[in-house]
Amino acid sequence: MTDTIQLRGLSYQVQDFALRDLNLTVPKGAVYGFLGPNGAGKTTTIRLLLGLLRPQAGEIRVFGEAVPQDIVSILSRVGYVPERPHLYPSLTVAEAVRLHAAFHRRFDRPGAKDLAARFGLPMHRPLSRLSKGEMGKVMILLALAQRPELLVLDEPTDGLDPVVRRDALHAILDYVTETGATVLISSHLVHELERFCDWIGVLDQGTIVAQLPMQEFKSGLKRLRVTAGTSPAEAPFSVIARGDAGLGGEVWTVRGWQPEMSSWFGDAHPLREVVDLDLEEAFVELLRSARNPSGREV
Repeated sequence: MTDTIQLRGLSYQVQDFALRDLNLTVPKGAVYGFLGPNGAGKTTTIRLLLGLLRPQAGEIRVFGEAVPQDIVSILSRVGYVPERPHLYPSLTVAEAVRLHAAFHRRFDRPGAKDLAARFGLPMHRPLSRLSKGEMGKVMILLALAQRPELLVLDEPTDGLDPVVRRDALHAILDYVTETGATVLISSHLVHELERFCDWIGVLDQGTIVAQLPMQEFKSGLKRLRVTAGTSPAEAPFSVIARGDAGLGGEVWTVRGWQPEMSSWFGDAHPLREVVDLDLEEAFVELLRSARNPSGREV
C-alpha cells in the first residue's frame, strides 16, 4: 500500500454547503497540507474521513480499509486533534492523560510524560484554567502519545502565539521523523504549511482546486510579464490569470512552468520577466482562477 488515505467521488451536502465529487490522495509517509479558506469544507472532509459523518456518495479508504465499515480498526491507528478541544474541563492535565491512555492500548505513558515536560505543562492544573496555548499542547500531546500511524490535525495551531506554534510543530515533526507516520494537517495559515509539508491539496467551495507535491506547487506557479499581443494558444503551460501590465504588456499567472519554456515565446513576442510566487501568492492565484475560469482578472 502506497497511499494512507484515498477519497474517491466523495459527496456530502448539508443546507447550502456541498462537497462535490471530491478526490484526494495522501501518500504513505507524507506530511500533507490541506489548505483552504475558512468555510471551504476542510473540517467536513476530515469528519467524513474519521467516520463522524456519513457521505452521500463516494468511497473513503484509510490504510486500505473502508470507512465507515472498518472504522474501529482504523481509529485505533489514528491520532486526531480537532479544531476545538473536546476534553472534560474539570479534569487536570494528568487526569486527562490517564483517561486518554485507558482507551488506547498503544498509549506511550513515558513518552507523554516526557512531552509534558518539554511543553512545560502544569500537570495538576484543571483544563478549565489552562491558556489556549497550553490546551493546544495538551491536545497534541494526547494525539502523539497514542503512537499513531496517521495524524489528522484540524487547524491545530489556529490562534496560538508564534512560540507555542513553533513548539507544537517541532514536536509533530520530531514524531514523524522518528516513526515515518503520515500527517494530514488542515490549515488556512499558508506560510505555516510551506515550511514543513511535502504535499499540498487546495480545497475551495467544496472542490479540490489543486493536489501535488509541495516543490512542484511552488516551482510550477509563476507570474510572467509578456509583450502585449502574445497569445497563450498552444502554450506548454496553463494560463490561470491574465491582466494588463501597462506599457504595452500583460501579466500572466501560469501553472506547470518549467525554465526551458522560455524559448516558446520567441523573438516576435519576447518574454520580459519570470517572477517567483511565494506559497500565499500561489494559493490566492489558484483560488482566483477556480472562481474565475475565464482567466481574465476582474
